[in-house]
Parts: sequence; C-alpha cells; structure tokens
Amino acid sequence: MTNPIKATSTMSELLQIRHRVQREKPLIHCITNPISMRDCANTLLAVSARPIMAEYPPEAAQITAQARALAVNLGNISASRMEAMMISGRTALEKSIPCVMDAVGVACSSPRLSFARDFIRECRPCVIKGNSSELRALAGFPSHAQGIDAGEQDRVTEDSLDEHIAVLVQLALDTGAVIACTGAIDLMTDGRRAYILRNGCETMSLLTGTGCMLGALTAGFLAGGDPLNAALLAVSYFGVCGELAQGEHQGPSSFFLRLMDLLHVVTDRQLEETVNCTVYNGRMEHA
Repeated sequence: MTNPIKATSTMSELLQIRHRVQREKPLIHCITNPISMRDCANTLLAVSARPIMAEYPPEAAQITAQARALAVNLGNISASRMEAMMISGRTALEKSIPCVMDAVGVACSSPRLSFARDFIRECRPCVIKGNSSELRALAGFPSHAQGIDAGEQDRVTEDSLDEHIAVLVQLALDTGAVIACTGAIDLMTDGRRAYILRNGCETMSLLTGTGCMLGALTAGFLAGGDPLNAALLAVSYFGVCGELAQGEHQGPSSFFLRLMDLLHVVTDRQLEETVNCTVYNGRMEHA
C-alpha cells in the first residue's frame, strides 16, 4: 500500500485547507446535541472557525444561508431539532453550502434511521460520518449496534477491511457523499478511492462527544476544501491530536484538556510526521 497523506503534494494540499480556515475564519452552522454542543463549538474555535449553534426552526434557514458549512448531528434527537436540520439541509443544498451529516444512533433507532435516509435524499450531504454499525444500517445491511456504539460483530479489523470497504463504497455511490467510518481503524471513500487511517488512541473512547467533535471539525474544514480532502484532514488531524495527548495525561479529564490544547497548537510538522493514512489497493466493488 502507498501512503498518499505523507506524500509532499497531498499533505501540502491538506495543510492548505487548514491554513485557509485559519485565515478566513469561516462561520460554521452546527445543529448538534446538547451533550456535546459546547465541545463542538470549542473544537471549531480551536482551528479558527466560528461556530453558531442555532437550532430554532424559524431561524434555521437564515442562519444556514450565512454559513460556509453545515453540520447536523443526530445524537439525542428531538422533533424540533429534526425540523431545524431539514430546513437547514434544504437551504444548504439550495445555496451550495457543504454539509456533513453525523449519523449518530441510526443503528439503534428506527426513527433516526428513517430521518437520516430522508435527510440524505432531500438534502444531499457531501459527507456522511458514522461508526461501522451506523453506516451498515444506512446502507441496508445487518448491524449489531450497542446503543450508539458499534457492535463487536461490526467492528473494522485488519481481517475485515475488504468487507467493510465494499459496504462503504456502495453507500458512497448510492448517496453521492464521501463516507467517513470512524473507529479504532478509520475508513473513508468517495466511491472511487478508499483510504485506511490509523491514528487516534483508546482514551478517546472514554470521553463522550469526541465523535461529535470530529463531525464539527469536518464541517470546519469543509469550508476550506473539497469534501474528500476536508474529511481526510479532519479525521487525521483529530486522530493525531489524540495520539499526542495520550502521552501526556493521567486520566480522561487531563487527556481532554490536552486534546483541546492540541487542536489549537498542533504544528504542521507534527501532522506531517504522525499522520498514518494508506490508500486501499483492493478491488473497489459493491458489497
């Protein structure tokens, strides 16, 4: 396998997205759950984007129209938030504003799964993010979620890469979106190319909301680049910061504080030296 992220031209292209966001400070509209709302906002601030966390349906269209990207998160869902998401998603589509949908809980909740499919059909998000159980459910395959977590039978392993990538490729082709599958091993595809990302650390799973933070970060970078590169940068960036924080903490609380610091201060050189991303060279076919 090759390593495109470490190739000078590709890494330079990703870092340009980071620098563009730092320079332009884009407004990012996030409709997310109250459990992680503050952390998502601070994640965006850490990379120099400007968050607005509006979820009141009558103002949703107006807020989205002013933003450079939209993030919708299905965690801890409510009727009001679903209404606002759909209004904002339609506005984003109409005005060509990039959108990421974080499919939290769609594998354990039929109403969320139905809403997610409606949102994809009507709003056409350019990035769909979720764990392996959530994305299998969206693609119409059996899944074994444990609440909002991926089930053990659905986890991505070195031995199951071909199977999982086939499912994600089908979902990417069916939806027209970049698919970002997060877990111990992260996978990403636009239906034509697929990538395997191996950054991050176990401590991240001890904190609630880290996946939501990654969804917000993806929206931040969507304001500075195309969907595939923005998602690659977000997943790699977040994973590298987690790895670097892992070596300097005594428990989940100190880890979280260090993670937040690193989201702001991590250097281009640290990213270049630590990112672990390989191109999938297997057969790109439907599941």
